[in-house]
Amino acid sequence: MDHPAPGRSRALTRHSDDLTLRPESAVLLTLAALVVLALLLLSGCGSSDSGGDSAESSGESDSSAAAGTCSYPADSQSAAKDVKAPAEEPEAKGTVDATVATSAGDLAVTLDSDGAPCTVNSFLSLAAQKYFDDTDCHRLTTEGIFVLQCGDPTGTGSGGPGYSFADELDGSETYPAGTLAMANSGPDTNGSQFFVVYDDSSLPPDYTVFGQLDEASTKTVADLAAKGTDSGAGDGAPKEKVTITEVTSAE
Repeated sequence: MDHPAPGRSRALTRHSDDLTLRPESAVLLTLAALVVLALLLLSGCGSSDSGGDSAESSGESDSSAAAGTCSYPADSQSAAKDVKAPAEEPEAKGTVDATVATSAGDLAVTLDSDGAPCTVNSFLSLAAQKYFDDTDCHRLTTEGIFVLQCGDPTGTGSGGPGYSFADELDGSETYPAGTLAMANSGPDTNGSQFFVVYDDSSLPPDYTVFGQLDEASTKTVADLAAKGTDSGAGDGAPKEKVTITEVTSAE
């Protein structure tokens, strides 16, 4: 499995190639591997050196959100594309309809700006600045958890927008099919990378949920995932290349 890059965010943990086991131990060790996969998973583009105690950061985040403002401090790594940080005061309210246009088809998304105001604010800002345009979804997992990860213009799993922001979590998060959530490299390290869940997945409540795909769009991603990864492993680049051409919203 891949491990965190020194001083930087980790990518979605890959399956190792040495999971061929003797029949009597295979089931237990495979289950253990899947637990590790879930806990070390879904890292994205936020900075891992944003500093400060995670519990304290969470409290500050909650306070800021309650006050109606967000914080987007500069990241230690330069932006993958030249963009400005979002405004600190989110404009969107309630739910916002958005469309993620991809080479596999349009994905209809409902964003939850009440539940995750700072996350939606960032997503809409990046979309308006065409940050996501012509970027590839770089990672697909088909074992243990079932997600397609996108939002990195570099296609490497390490690119971000040049800023980070805090989690918006209450500990009750679940990740059924159709969930749209942020990838991260630890507490309060969100950036631009996000993932789409195309089948129910068991993950710890560590990833901010900020939207939902409709049933048809979830099926589009599931059909794509059924084709597997380019290597045939359970974790890798999609076999069928997926490119986001544009993200638009009704906001």
